[in-house]
Amino acid sequence: MRNRGVMNEDRMNLLHEALILRILSFLPTKLVVATSVLSKQWRSRWKLVPNLEFDSEDHKSEHQTFSVSVSRSFLSHKAPVLESLRLRFRLDKVNPVDIGLWIGIAFARHLRELVLYARLDHETFTFPSSLCTCNTLETLKLVLCILVDISSPVFMKSLRTLHLEFVSYKDDASFRNLLSGCPILENLVVDRCAYYDDVVNFDIEVPSLKRLEIYDDSCGEGFRGYTINVPSLKYLTIQELKGFELSLNAPVLVEAYFIGGSYMIADKFLGSLKSAKRLSLDLLPLEIVYPGGSIFHQLVSLEMHTRKSEWWNLLTVMLDSSPKLQVLKFVDYMNKEDLVGGKWNEPKYVPECLLSHLETLVWVKYGWDRQEEQEVATYILRNARRLKNATISTNPMESKDLKKLEERRKMLNELASVVRASNSCHLEFEFE
Repeated sequence: MRNRGVMNEDRMNLLHEALILRILSFLPTKLVVATSVLSKQWRSRWKLVPNLEFDSEDHKSEHQTFSVSVSRSFLSHKAPVLESLRLRFRLDKVNPVDIGLWIGIAFARHLRELVLYARLDHETFTFPSSLCTCNTLETLKLVLCILVDISSPVFMKSLRTLHLEFVSYKDDASFRNLLSGCPILENLVVDRCAYYDDVVNFDIEVPSLKRLEIYDDSCGEGFRGYTINVPSLKYLTIQELKGFELSLNAPVLVEAYFIGGSYMIADKFLGSLKSAKRLSLDLLPLEIVYPGGSIFHQLVSLEMHTRKSEWWNLLTVMLDSSPKLQVLKFVDYMNKEDLVGGKWNEPKYVPECLLSHLETLVWVKYGWDRQEEQEVATYILRNARRLKNATISTNPMESKDLKKLEERRKMLNELASVVRASNSCHLEFEFE
């Protein structure tokens, strides 16, 4: 009976060479190199795989260091073009000079994607201007304990995607110089939870940018906020900003998500979203400067989180300002027990969106025991003339809690008995 490993190797050899290399490119380099023992035909195949991935945590050899192992792999590797280089390392296991050397070799091989993931305790790996010299690089991802130190503008003419996740910056200029050196940048992710960088304000001014994601759970002293000027931006996500200023200029924005945090909304902020077709808002209404007039002429889908006190006041503004709204969704995955109760003041006039356009209402985690939520739901059902579907879901309850089950049943029956403005509206209740 033939050895199973030999049989599998024979089956692999039936595949086209390009497909074999493609399959191998999804594996860590350590495993790819291990295939060289399969047969003479496989001895050098790993050298042509266009992806290299090294992780110092996976290095177990007692005969050579991680740096020596990686250096030997680079010297043996023969692929003329490198699709990606992924390095995960600790500075106690690798010399920063070696990292610069490996990146330089990769740049000479027309590298397209570079991922640096530094796992350290109290040290940082400095990413200097000298490493921003690759004209073929399309994607750059810097993760964790990396210090961006760029004293003058760089030039990476092919970079389209930049991820900066939990890295730190020497100063404001380092961040600006990095962005200004990417003339065709389209996708930017800034994930920040640092206490120790010297950034006062993040200035994001990228004419070519189309997608921006900001996650900021930091509370460093002296940090002011974000100034965002992105004339081509279409998709925006901002999450967990706490107490910072935020100004935005995005005249062609299509889709935006604002999730969590309690950041201060600068003047004309909501007005800067006037081109959006889809919005998701999880904002503290008391910190919003409301612009007057109908401004969301393009908005067709609105998602609102109901976990902040007096969220219904923001709803009133949004309904009145969104004449073409077709889909309205309320979401809350958090506990509402600490919300301060209040009364929702109905709009003086029924908003145009309810009279002419709203077709879908979805309410996730409906607060059946909260008066203001009952008032909002009732108001929409009574006034939305074009409403076709209304789906309301509530939290699961223990069957032994008969009193609460009865209270919920009574409330839902009252809601179901509301005289709806739309005769074709289908109302459905879901219990998660």
